[in-house]
Amino acid sequence: MLSPSRPVVSQVVGKTLRLARRSPSLDSQVSGCRACCVPGRAYSSQLRRHSLKAAAGISILRPRRRPDGRRLRAAPAASAASHPQLSSIVSHQSVSRIYSYGDSVQFDSKKKSESELDCGNALQQSVVLDIEGTTSPISFVTDVLFPYARDNVRKHLDATYGTGETNDDIALLRAQIEQDLAEGVAGAVPIPPDDAGKEEVIDALVANVEAMIKADRKITSLKQLQGHIWRTGFEGEEIKGVVFDDVPPALEKWHASGIKTYIYSSGSREAQRLIFGNTIYGDLRKYLCGFFDTTVGTKREPRSYYEIWQSVGVDRPSQILFLTDVYQEATAAKAAGLEVLISVRPGNTPLPENHGFQTITTFAEVFT
Repeated sequence: MLSPSRPVVSQVVGKTLRLARRSPSLDSQVSGCRACCVPGRAYSSQLRRHSLKAAAGISILRPRRRPDGRRLRAAPAASAASHPQLSSIVSHQSVSRIYSYGDSVQFDSKKKSESELDCGNALQQSVVLDIEGTTSPISFVTDVLFPYARDNVRKHLDATYGTGETNDDIALLRAQIEQDLAEGVAGAVPIPPDDAGKEEVIDALVANVEAMIKADRKITSLKQLQGHIWRTGFEGEEIKGVVFDDVPPALEKWHASGIKTYIYSSGSREAQRLIFGNTIYGDLRKYLCGFFDTTVGTKREPRSYYEIWQSVGVDRPSQILFLTDVYQEATAAKAAGLEVLISVRPGNTPLPENHGFQTITTFAEVFT
């Protein structure tokens, strides 16, 4: 088969790049530490551009290098006939995946054998951690954080009513409550308009928030408000973040080994930073590279984990190890191509029989 002419290839590459640029970036969802930051947009764009040229058979005259000085090797010229995966890769927004940081080309479709997991190994370059039931006892959330938010929601709204931050919180809650009323969600009550008066608005908001907390709803509007309420508690040292004893040494060890660690929780990113920044072991954020919340999607949807993969800077989703205590979250992450371990901690919900996942009882069992 004849290779496409250079003008045709240029048109295809240009069109594909324009389409890729339209995809929303999740860079803003990740706050990286100094030691392990997420690749920037400019660098990612350069990878996409040269990946497309390599895929189309266009040689790259000058070798490119990664920020750490290692040479970035381009894929050899190929055609759709010789690589059936090529057509889907070129049309995908993440075309940079036909590059690898080694001597051989790796495609996204390549799968690892089951034996390669072995409770985490060097092939995982990033770890994504759940909080409740994984890094922290469920009781810390249910017996400390939730009651604090419930008991202080009225005080918080009364003290901050009219500020930009609280106006945003109320706007999110209004939108969620309107949806709840339309769907007949139990506990939802209408929010009067602002001109009805501060007290009436706050009364209705408190009633809705208390019902949401009681139902343990994983919704952004509630989690954002809770994060702002908890901030007061952490700043006043009324609350201290609680993590299992094995968590701090594991985070420190992974960080020293160059493994990037992220948090993915239904709680807001601000709440996550508060928990890990104010633990009984001190500030653990120095070991973390970023935080994800439900703005990337709910934790039981595979798409959410795909979005996280696109943001953490690894070549394949199988290079991410996800730890959670929830079977449905584990299933969603596995469907997205991540490696998964289920955390079995005191107080966690029992797992279904024959769940098919490896389990751990301590972080000391990971990467051993």
